[in-house]
Amino acid sequence: MIQEHSISVVFDEAAIQQRIENLAGDIAASLPKDLLVVAILKGSYVFAADLLRAMHRHGMTPEVEFIELSSYREATVSSGQVRVVKDIESDVRGRQVMVLDDILESGRTLAFAKDLLTARGAAGVAICVMLEKPRKRAVQIDADYVGFISPDYFLVGYGMDVAHRYRQLPYIGKVDD
Repeated sequence: MIQEHSISVVFDEAAIQQRIENLAGDIAASLPKDLLVVAILKGSYVFAADLLRAMHRHGMTPEVEFIELSSYREATVSSGQVRVVKDIESDVRGRQVMVLDDILESGRTLAFAKDLLTARGAAGVAICVMLEKPRKRAVQIDADYVGFISPDYFLVGYGMDVAHRYRQLPYIGKVDD
């Protein structure tokens, strides 16, 4: 039987869309218009789609790749081990890359992605996240672009899940139970 959860809205749909427009403007002002965006699956797919359209509205023409990295499996707490589930196809040598993820929490996944792309010869790797939980860091890494600073709740919606559920929610919510 599937457990239902009670969810309270933390960041509503309108606030998310406004913040994404602002992020796209910041990115367009500081990164090349043809940068390579590498979105980390699965959690960032909704954020990636909205941000990429906003970047287009700001005159950018990014290339897009997806990498699937996992450290959670079915759990709600990171295992601490990051593994590549699906790799990108593009050569990053000499390219400016922006890694896009749903949340910067422990930092392990983003540090792994940044190190991987740097080792492959990227000219620079910027990091953009929808949410940041600064007090949860297990490794030292900072995001260049942050949507919202998040309270220390387990959050779902807008691509984020609990056991592969609630990704479809148009807002970011806190699991209450």
